[in-house]
Amino acid sequence: MTPTPTAPLKIGTRGSPLALAQAYETRARLMAALDAPEAAFEIVVIKTTGDRVLDRPLKEIGGKGLFTREIEDALLDGGIDIAVHSMKDMPTLQPDGLLLDTYLPREDPRDAFVTLDGRQLSDLEAGTVVGTSSLRRRAQLAHRRPDLNVVEFRGNVQTRMKKLADGVADATFLAMAGLNRLGMAEVPRAAIETADMLPAVAQGAIGIERRADDDGVAEMLALIHDRDTGLRLAAERAFLLTLDGSCETPIAGLAELDGDHLRLRGEVLRPDGSEVLAEAGEAPAAEGADLGRAVAQRLLDRAPEGFFDWRG
Repeated sequence: MTPTPTAPLKIGTRGSPLALAQAYETRARLMAALDAPEAAFEIVVIKTTGDRVLDRPLKEIGGKGLFTREIEDALLDGGIDIAVHSMKDMPTLQPDGLLLDTYLPREDPRDAFVTLDGRQLSDLEAGTVVGTSSLRRRAQLAHRRPDLNVVEFRGNVQTRMKKLADGVADATFLAMAGLNRLGMAEVPRAAIETADMLPAVAQGAIGIERRADDDGVAEMLALIHDRDTGLRLAAERAFLLTLDGSCETPIAGLAELDGDHLRLRGEVLRPDGSEVLAEAGEAPAAEGADLGRAVAQRLLDRAPEGFFDWRG
């Protein structure tokens, strides 16, 4: 039988409302799995570089590690016992001594298109201002609607909604998963089907990182790991790793599970949306990582000379 922590298990997280909601979900699942009281866990908020620097695009200040580095440092130093992450923020490789092998059940992976007046993307007139900080969404939008005006738009859900209200932009994108986890049914949104706009790799998934040598924590986390999400992310993250993806790379990918059969769709774009390459593949679920690498390699093989020069 897996023991209840003798001292409070410290759960590291960013401090945004969504990050906290994800940490609370992790705590609730551990409480249920271990039959443990809330007092057996402590939520530790850690501010990351990505949270502190909000006036510049992510690509100018360092990529995906911006939302994880300080949290992982605390995990390595023993300041926390586990770290809860939005998987779409996670680099494909973890620091030595850390493992990311626990995932909670995935939420809706689709993007949400948000306007205060309920207009959908197809309703927007030429020149309408759309705000997004995502290079992927920016490139996908430029490919589909080059007539729109896209501006930089960073911040958590609440910040972005205020920016809409203040007229900084007429529309923006959020993740359906975040809106669902926050219970924000009042936010006017239209879910964008994945056939129209493929989401970020691992969008909607929560990952829990731990120290590789902490067997007790590994035992606890195994009780709440969602197998299906793990199988899907094995394919998606292998796809991303093979493409050498980061926050500077417009890459989209989604794996879907049907029984023990996995289907992966992926695409890469030029940042200005002028060209999109897409591939798909299928494999037994247990071979997800191989599938991810194969789909990515087909995209690399198809890419014309100079396509990836912008990766830097």
